[in-house]
Amino acid sequence: MIDSILLFLDRGLLDARWWQVLAFTLAATHITIAGVTIFLHRCQAHRALDLHPVVSHFFRFWLWLTTGMVTREWAAIHRKHHAKCEGSEDPHSPVRWGLRKVLLEGAELYRAEAANPETIEKYGHGTPDDWIERNLYTRFPFAGILFMLALDVLMFGVIGLSVFGIQMLWIPVLAAGVINGLGHALGYRSFECPDASTNIVPWGILIGGEELHNNHHAFPTSARLSNKWYEFDIGWLYIRVLEMLGLARVKKIAPTPRLTDARPTVDLEALQAVIAHRYDVMQQFARSLRQACAEEARRLSMLSRPEGKLLEAARHWLPLDAGRWSRAEHDKLPEVLAASERLSVLVEMRRELGAIWERSNRSREQLLSMLQQWCQRAEASDIPALRSMSMRIRSYAVA
Repeated sequence: MIDSILLFLDRGLLDARWWQVLAFTLAATHITIAGVTIFLHRCQAHRALDLHPVVSHFFRFWLWLTTGMVTREWAAIHRKHHAKCEGSEDPHSPVRWGLRKVLLEGAELYRAEAANPETIEKYGHGTPDDWIERNLYTRFPFAGILFMLALDVLMFGVIGLSVFGIQMLWIPVLAAGVINGLGHALGYRSFECPDASTNIVPWGILIGGEELHNNHHAFPTSARLSNKWYEFDIGWLYIRVLEMLGLARVKKIAPTPRLTDARPTVDLEALQAVIAHRYDVMQQFARSLRQACAEEARRLSMLSRPEGKLLEAARHWLPLDAGRWSRAEHDKLPEVLAASERLSVLVEMRRELGAIWERSNRSREQLLSMLQQWCQRAEASDIPALRSMSMRIRSYAVA
């Protein structure tokens, strides 16, 4: 009898080998990641797709078992993150809390915000509110975790405790820590949106595609997080499979810039296309500014002007969105602009162009007039980058 109990504790009911335990752990944690990115994030928080009730409830049940997270709380906190991004009310921004705290205490920040009833009431609308949600998932969020613990031990014996520990750490470390932390601190940026979001790597596999965090912040309601040809979003692959099986319906994806022959005049269609592709517009502008900084720095250096070093340093920050400049960089701006009239014009024209889609209180006719005047000034200037940008604006097509 004692031998049987010891054998059970050692091997569990499945008597699984080490590689089988490892395979289960990797598969289980990956399903959890898929549930977070497909169900909680893209479907619930952003309404980028609809899921079949069977798929939706499977993810609800699985996340109850492996995370204890409540759908309404998760969606509300994430929506507030987008609404207050990098500000004093952002629940988990490294800009507010510091990278170290978000990396090491991301789960604690999540729990603290989940305890704020105002956040849940204001941002948690439209999430599941059926009988099982009210009476089981929300009422007893830790019951699923305890059930998962018992299941792991029953299947694998003592080693099941390690399996359970990995399952419980997977989301707090990779999602609450890495995505919310590194995803706003390290990596590359495809779009100059007004926050610090980054793409950690171009291949979103380990965290279900969430690695492409800058892409997501640029187009929050897109069901696809990959944008460039070299980027891969495994969560999008799963969504496409579900869609082919009739188990999902994609509602929106990020627009892909499409260029046609330049229009003779800037019309309402051009305005609509420019607003839809505004991040591509600003990305092109950033490249022009970077090139102009380099050229002006070389010109001044050849003239033995000390401003050459100033502009060479500005090449690394001036093309960024002004909201991402440090205080020191803001202080250097007048000196940089005084050193180069060309850069001064480019920076001012970029600010005026961005103001077109930021002024949502203007009528379409007013915005169109602003864009037309901007293009006229750009084409009348002696700066090739501005004339090229105006022609590109005339060439954008509505998706």
